[in-house]
Amino acid sequence: MALDSPQYEHPFCHLIDTLRSEQYEERRYFNLQKLSDVRYEKLPFCMRVLLESAIRKCDGLYIKTDDVSSILDWQTQQNQAEVAFSPARVLLQDFTGIPAMVDLAAMRDALAKQGVDPNLVNPRCPTDLIVDHSLQIDYSKCAIQSPPTPTDESHGAAVRSPAGRPSPRGSSSSGHCAGQRPGHQGSCSKSSCSDAPSGRSAAVQIENTPLLCPFHLQPVSEPETMIRNQEMELIRNKERLQFFKWCSKAFKNINVVPPDINAVHQVNLEYLCQVVQEGEGFIYPDSVVGTDSHTTMINGLGILGWGVGGIESEAVMLGQPVSLTLPQVVGCKLVGTINPLATSIDIVLGITKHLRQAGIGGKFVEFFGPGVQQLSTPDRTTIANMCPEYNATVSFFPVDDVTLQHFKNTICSEEKLVVLEDYLKAIKLFRSYGDQSDEPQYSEVIEMNLSSIVPHVSGPKRPQDRVAVTCMKEDFINCLNEKVGFKGFHISKEKQATQVPFLHKGAEYNLAHGSVVIAAVISCTNNCNPSVMLAAGLLAKKAVEAGLTVKPYIRTNLVPGSGTVTHYLNTSGVLPYLRKLGFEVVGYGCATCVGNTAPLPESVVDAIKQGDLVACGVLSGNRHLEGRLCDCVRANYLASPPLVVAYAIAGTVSINLETEPLGVNLEGKDVYLRDIWPSKEEVNHTEENIVIASMFKELRSRMEKGSTFWNRLESAESALFPWDPKSTYIRCPSFFSKLSKEVCTPQSIEGAYPLLFLGDKVTTDHISPAGSIARVSAAAKYLQSKRLTPREFNSYGARRGNDDVMTRGTFASIKLQNRLIGKTGPKTLHIPSGQMLDVFEAAERYQRDGVPLIILAGKEYGSGSSRDWAAKGPYLMGVRAVIAESFEKIHRNHLVGMGIAPLQFLPGQNADSLELYGKERFTINLPQELTPRQQLTVKTSTGKSFSVTALFENDMDVAFFRHGGILKYVARSLLL
Repeated sequence: MALDSPQYEHPFCHLIDTLRSEQYEERRYFNLQKLSDVRYEKLPFCMRVLLESAIRKCDGLYIKTDDVSSILDWQTQQNQAEVAFSPARVLLQDFTGIPAMVDLAAMRDALAKQGVDPNLVNPRCPTDLIVDHSLQIDYSKCAIQSPPTPTDESHGAAVRSPAGRPSPRGSSSSGHCAGQRPGHQGSCSKSSCSDAPSGRSAAVQIENTPLLCPFHLQPVSEPETMIRNQEMELIRNKERLQFFKWCSKAFKNINVVPPDINAVHQVNLEYLCQVVQEGEGFIYPDSVVGTDSHTTMINGLGILGWGVGGIESEAVMLGQPVSLTLPQVVGCKLVGTINPLATSIDIVLGITKHLRQAGIGGKFVEFFGPGVQQLSTPDRTTIANMCPEYNATVSFFPVDDVTLQHFKNTICSEEKLVVLEDYLKAIKLFRSYGDQSDEPQYSEVIEMNLSSIVPHVSGPKRPQDRVAVTCMKEDFINCLNEKVGFKGFHISKEKQATQVPFLHKGAEYNLAHGSVVIAAVISCTNNCNPSVMLAAGLLAKKAVEAGLTVKPYIRTNLVPGSGTVTHYLNTSGVLPYLRKLGFEVVGYGCATCVGNTAPLPESVVDAIKQGDLVACGVLSGNRHLEGRLCDCVRANYLASPPLVVAYAIAGTVSINLETEPLGVNLEGKDVYLRDIWPSKEEVNHTEENIVIASMFKELRSRMEKGSTFWNRLESAESALFPWDPKSTYIRCPSFFSKLSKEVCTPQSIEGAYPLLFLGDKVTTDHISPAGSIARVSAAAKYLQSKRLTPREFNSYGARRGNDDVMTRGTFASIKLQNRLIGKTGPKTLHIPSGQMLDVFEAAERYQRDGVPLIILAGKEYGSGSSRDWAAKGPYLMGVRAVIAESFEKIHRNHLVGMGIAPLQFLPGQNADSLELYGKERFTINLPQELTPRQQLTVKTSTGKSFSVTALFENDMDVAFFRHGGILKYVARSLLL
């Protein structure tokens, strides 16, 4: 019942208040300060979000007043009380989204057969589904050789691309730039342009053009490889996309983001996040659970969110809250001033390392302290995204002035920004670091001094050998002294001062040990963050303005990771300064890292050989093994992009950048690195106001327009989905085949055979593979029976909407180790016949004979990525219970959600200690009145008897199990 319904008497209606201002219309909200409870003032901010949700959604059924009391008593209830949480929205990517939507479509069918209006089946929680996981790389590079033939699976004919042209057959690159630079290919739109434009580029809004001509900085058409891969994606997944299009029209409360817009986590950050939501007549904090591993990024914007499994996400979509044990909240206090030389990457990795060492597994982390304001929003979202690296559930940054400025530049209108700030301040969810009077109380506080984060380089031979920049000169000298090895070159003392003069283009220079001869700024992998590339550009600008230069014999180059990088470097006005120092854009691809560096000048090579010098290369890539850049360059260092520019200007790595000057200006005055290093504020300002703002604008434009293919895609207009019996992508699953209004009492499991006898750490990849479909698998046999060729198999992930494929893919991993057969592979023993069969074939035979199944396993069963079919597949195979030493929590939830009993051996016991050999028959007595964590008795056909713990954590788990899973639970609620 809606919160604003007159028939609904809300237990916390006395907290309802009105937000008023001349700048916007009135909004109602639950004012938590009206609790007049000192406990609220001491709650961590992330717990306040949980509390607001519990109060607003309190209905006495799913969320009770006890949940509210437990959250208020968080200090004493953490790690003990189970509470329910209803997030504001659900985030799905298409691999997990398609089975969820197929289940809802099947539920509509089941209810329609019972005489119930199918239109009643809709997501009850607002849901966003982003189609971003179906792209495959069929083409690489611009020279496409032997491309796959796209065919429409249902008609078997070649399909024309969405643009109306046939897909290419062995086509080559799209054209040549009209400029006359030798060896350059592209599709620069102008017939002539200067190779080196003079003067500073005008700072205009970035349009986020996919690529620029790297030499002429003119817009180019999209690379042919990208266009062709996108065409193949749309053609291969046409059935799935038509189903998604039907969902977008048939269901309420669902927003489908079509393919080729952006990755799910970027769409979430840049478009979907609201910070403050409005619905049912109230405003309230935004929060989200998502099936993408990057969901935690959103916590960097003050929006509470974390990752859940597919079945849990379906439950939330259907109106069920997430059940969680009140977590410990670790306060991470950031103090000190960030080292001026530290980049965003240094900061993120430094904080990640600190938290990993703190041992915070399974806890919430909330950041506070004066140091937080030094972190930009990209820094915060990146730190939040690193949660898996330090095993936290979330890393929460409350909204503050930095966040507000970000919202002003990106997603918020002026009115929305005022509402957001007023509301968050009204319920004390806005963080003011100037006011220390109302500091929350945390489970524990760990303090990190940001000044302890010291910038490093790696080298001279291996990436794991990190060297603090302040110790670089000392370390290099030590390397000269050391014996030849991972760090040593064994240069005698008397030869360490060797200098070799040489001529280059008519001028004389000297080379010595440590001289830089290669410097490459590369924005790939760990240096793709815009802030570090902008820092390099701003440093170059200041260096040129200070009169500094790079010696002309140093082989310098700039290799952006994409044309977008070139575009924002040019638009921010720094590219001409990089070019002035010799850092010219040379193209896009792997170059210096893999040794694709132009030869050094002969005079440089001769000087190196003459003096047996340890010459150096400095690059911001990810590979620098000895001799890789050039066989005469023995010492190679990985550094951040701005440090690459700095060492190129210095001309040597044998320098203390804190105490020694980089060079002298035209007046003969020493110029130090600190004189030209851009401040973090400068970098953040440029990033927020030029790069991020324009990226958000471009994404909004693409979201609003959609793709031509999507807009033209036809789909049914009916309330029920028209299932195509010939489809191999979308099938109506059998979860509701025996749906009745009455709930049956739990039936004991009598005489079950083990389908599998597994060991420790069986992952969801073992249970339900998501990659390619092996040609000899049960799923392949099924697809071949439908007259598909291996090229048309696609992947398990793409076929999650077909239960026939996914059930056959269950336990189809070639790395599955099954003790029943004693070797690796997707096989098992059909115990009654003694035959070794595919797991699916064995399960099918057991089901045909009416024999229930169980699985025996060791520790951490179901670890790895959350995957709904890792529970759905075993359910459809006839598995009634899994007996294991321990379970991964999300997978345990999934088993319960599908009506499979997760049973745990008692402490100290396992299959080996109980002398189970896996070929017995098992009987598990299930009482009619099941209770959470009840001990059950298991008996075997050999006369053994042992106890297990039924891992139903609360009454809702028991209810789901009794109904045969959450899907039937929800369906029955609509039948009543």
